[in-house]
Amino acid sequence: MSGLKKTATTSAPIHTLISERWSPRAFANRPIEAQKLRSLFEAARWAASSYNGQPWYFIVGTKDHPEDYKRVLDCFVEFNQSWAKNAPVVALSVAKLKFDHNGELNRHAFHDVGAASATLTIQAEELGLAVHQMGGILPEKAREIFGIPEGYEAVAGIAIGYPGEAHTLPDHLKAPEVAPRERKALDSFVFTGKWGKVSPVVSGKS
Repeated sequence: MSGLKKTATTSAPIHTLISERWSPRAFANRPIEAQKLRSLFEAARWAASSYNGQPWYFIVGTKDHPEDYKRVLDCFVEFNQSWAKNAPVVALSVAKLKFDHNGELNRHAFHDVGAASATLTIQAEELGLAVHQMGGILPEKAREIFGIPEGYEAVAGIAIGYPGEAHTLPDHLKAPEVAPRERKALDSFVFTGKWGKVSPVVSGKS
């Protein structure tokens, strides 16, 4: 398969679907098979959610349907449009902001939409696809274009495709594409007892 491999250097063993997942901006000029695309959203369907509220929705555009594709792409900020336009599939995730069972505000709605998107992304990795999620969208434009009703809000943009080659990107995007992946150390965000006290779960100290 084409595309750059950027396997994570981890401090503990993790599944290869996680260690090899990253967010490229280069996508191959190749459509996604319908069954594979369906599998991504089936994976999202089975994500965990508060009260099983399943507050996630997805608006999808494929290059097979250029008008729908452009409508989704137009909801991305200009920088993200510049590279996401090469992906065969673009999407918006949308959150329902209140619970169905009691009509109260769902404080976890964005969290749960993120969980569904993460599940989608891991399924994509299993199928040889790449996913790049992005915060750089225009939520009110999405509301206007797609008629998103009150009580729902566009959360993020998503580009999906087969991984491509970094040299196909504009010059200003090539360096970030090939740069090593970096993450904060576990002891900087896993605490116990009080804020900032590192948990022995990650420090190895009792």
